[in-house]
Amino acid sequence: MTRRSLLLVLSLLSFTLSAFGGPPGAPITLVIHGGAGTINRGEMSPAMETEYRAVLERALLAGYSLLSDGRPAVDAVEAAIRVMEDSPHFNAGKGAVFTHSGTNELDATIMDGSTMKAGAVAVVTIVRNPISAARIVMERSEHVMLIGRGAELFATTQGVEIVDPSYFWTERRWRQLQKALVEAAPRLGRGYVPASPDRKFGTVGAVALDRQGHLAAGTSTGGMTNKQFGRVGDTPVIGAGTYASDRSCAVSATGHGEYFLRYTVARDIAALMEFGDMGVKEASEKVVLRTLVDAGGPGGVIALDRKGNYAMPFNTTGMYRGAIGRDGVPRVWIYEREK
Repeated sequence: MTRRSLLLVLSLLSFTLSAFGGPPGAPITLVIHGGAGTINRGEMSPAMETEYRAVLERALLAGYSLLSDGRPAVDAVEAAIRVMEDSPHFNAGKGAVFTHSGTNELDATIMDGSTMKAGAVAVVTIVRNPISAARIVMERSEHVMLIGRGAELFATTQGVEIVDPSYFWTERRWRQLQKALVEAAPRLGRGYVPASPDRKFGTVGAVALDRQGHLAAGTSTGGMTNKQFGRVGDTPVIGAGTYASDRSCAVSATGHGEYFLRYTVARDIAALMEFGDMGVKEASEKVVLRTLVDAGGPGGVIALDRKGNYAMPFNTTGMYRGAIGRDGVPRVWIYEREK
């Protein structure tokens, strides 16, 4: 091969990498969470712990199988979250908590870091998998967020699976609401219903890196037990509970949403990386372990960069979480000092 021919090949390769976002064979990675909060080893039976770990592993494998086939990061994020939405153990989809009115109102969002496109739904009551509805909003509408009846109508017209609201009813979540109502009663003021003191934030989320070097993030939740009718937290808000950009990282958050909204947690992590030259671990820990702690905001995040580096900081006693990389081995953790 002549020098001129070699330069031509290198030029074409450079163009290909630029056009498709990264080197082929990027270190495919999927990181998930199932919520952060007061999660103590002594309060969970061995059988229940086994069930939680099993669902987390299934979610990791569902997303990883798509990444290993060369599918985009958004596919893996949606697949992993759907597994957790279909489980009654997590506060999303089937396992959603109840509002003060005794209903289930679900929020979800997904974001593609390669295009900066995003879709979200909020306060939906009949969509089986809100993360899929959020993706439909991203891909088939000119909008970013649809809420309530409008979101449900759009999802219905686009073939998203619709269920009766009773599908989301579970005995465990109903008991949590009754307990919250009893505990809140002495503190009730006229026109005000406080949120539940239950600190188990069961929001689920996923961040992924695909073979093309693109990032994506998604989050889904039932919100807070005993929340006010129509309350929307950080989950469907881009830059608060969810964010993805190939320029920095992909982030999915879990915790007391009002704090994540006020401090634009997901975007702050990305900004520290993009403009502050921080790594993903340093940036996410600064926001979760310093900013949120100083503000009194409990919770955690999962964050992933384009090199496959990830972080899972949280300032509570536990966070359901897991990761899977190029070796295809799912790893899951629950408690604070678990490695």
